[in-house]
Amino acid sequence: MTTGFPPSARTRLRRRPQRGHYDEATIFAVLDAGLIAHVGYVADGQPLVTPTAYWREGRRLLWHGSAGSRALRAQAAGIPVCVTVSHLDGLVLGRSGFAHSVLYRSVMAFGRTAPIEEREAKRRAMHAFIDRLYPGRTRELRPIHDVELDMIAVISMEIEEASAKIRDGGVNEKEEDLQAPGWAGVIPVRTSIGAKQTDARIDSRVPFPPSVAGYAESARLDEVLGKTPAS
Repeated sequence: MTTGFPPSARTRLRRRPQRGHYDEATIFAVLDAGLIAHVGYVADGQPLVTPTAYWREGRRLLWHGSAGSRALRAQAAGIPVCVTVSHLDGLVLGRSGFAHSVLYRSVMAFGRTAPIEEREAKRRAMHAFIDRLYPGRTRELRPIHDVELDMIAVISMEIEEASAKIRDGGVNEKEEDLQAPGWAGVIPVRTSIGAKQTDARIDSRVPFPPSVAGYAESARLDEVLGKTPAS
């Protein structure tokens, strides 16, 4: 049986409903292929949106930052938030201005924040974040000091409602515009991995770590991240 998030008044797509997806597989695939989320919330009556790196554990989204961050202090109070993740996949050019568009994958998720305060739970969360990006990396590093953990705030959000919106394919145009002058088509957009830059202070005998092997030069970032999804 397919599991998912039943569409609600907040998540149901009304315009172009065929682009909406509410199943876990699609929503989690978009989330697992991303690195930066935007967290929307209200603090002291002011709407705010904070960009942050994130990771997923089942139906939970997590993010972290400085314990002194105003944003994280507000989110630690257990407030409703809306988290969005998006990927730009292409530029769509039509024979009319109206037919221009973009290709994208996005997720909008709703829930309520909860701080992770116990030290060992925070340590496990940070290990999960690092290993999500670089599988096995925490085994290559020195342990995180308690004082470092105390300087970090970790926020979690159980996903209560969510939907994905995906625009793929090509140019959508009216039949009457097909004979109009001008080029039409798609320009793909990708975030790719560049050449690695070794820190100048590192001992030349230190081998390149296997945890970063997946980041091959010119590889697509979303594909690298998507190969190591959360449980």
